[in-house]
Amino acid sequence: MHISKKYGQSKVDECPFCRKQATTMNRQAVPVCSKHKEELLDGMKCVCGSELEVLNGKFGVFFSCMKCGNMNMRKVLELNAVKPKMQNLSQKTRSGGEITVRSDDPRYFD
Repeated sequence: MHISKKYGQSKVDECPFCRKQATTMNRQAVPVCSKHKEELLDGMKCVCGSELEVLNGKFGVFFSCMKCGNMNMRKVLELNAVKPKMQNLSQKTRSGGEITVRSDDPRYFD
């Protein structure tokens, strides 16, 4: 039994930071949501440990490793934890630059 695709369901890109539907591109030509337009995918590592380069081709975004070759975005996102940097900065600092450290926080003993 063959179920035909509906209009707009053939290729739906999702934001690598929040998994919502991607509506725009960032500076690296990676499809992202409007909230993460200024974020970049930096510091992606390959299985071999080398740095990955972000490339954009006919079928979308992919990554290139000098040792292993090309890898698709899905596989790279499985290997690397992607978190937006702008949100991490806003969560760490409170108003006035104050950081709250609880006793179960690893920074408590520093």
